[in-house]
Amino acid sequence: MRVSNITNIEVLKESITMFRFEIHGENLTITDAIRNYIEDKIGKLERYFNNVPNAIAHVKVKTYQNSATKIEVTIPLKNVTLRAEERHDDLYAGIDLINNKLERQVRKYKTRVNRKSRDKGDQEVFAEIVEDNKADALDDTSQENDFEIIRSKQFSLKPMDSEEAVLQMDLLGHDFFIFTDRETDGTSIVYKRKDGKYGLIETTEQ
Repeated sequence: MRVSNITNIEVLKESITMFRFEIHGENLTITDAIRNYIEDKIGKLERYFNNVPNAIAHVKVKTYQNSATKIEVTIPLKNVTLRAEERHDDLYAGIDLINNKLERQVRKYKTRVNRKSRDKGDQEVFAEIVEDNKADALDDTSQENDFEIIRSKQFSLKPMDSEEAVLQMDLLGHDFFIFTDRETDGTSIVYKRKDGKYGLIETTEQ
């Protein structure tokens, strides 16, 4: 594996498959072998989806001085966003683990995602597939309690109900999720409780 000091960006690659890929390499040159392995592994997820035109799989690969690699994959769709990340000493093994995480997400949540799509009058996101294996439980990522703000993000709030917000929070692997309540048009927050259940915070104007 050849390491460079620049960020290598793979342009969107058109293919006959459903997904298009945008692959970013940081401190790493994205070779044809790496690109092909990513597209082959992540591309296998297509069998779980119905027709999703213009779907882009965003892949970020970063290597560190200790040779460890972090792989992040985000696939934004109309009604749901799939996301997973993995750190591993071996790049290809990390890609395999990322694919397994995303498959578990789909298997665990596809029924509820499809139901929400039907309720909105949209096409079901996930295809009906006979599954050979049961979904594994997703790994929870522990959060550090630190009052120092070291990173800031800006994002637009999407209108949805609380069940849909919980679903999206779990798919993203987060402990909370902020959204616009579709019924009240107010800003609300769903979060994971220590007992494994969920809480809802609704805001009101003073």
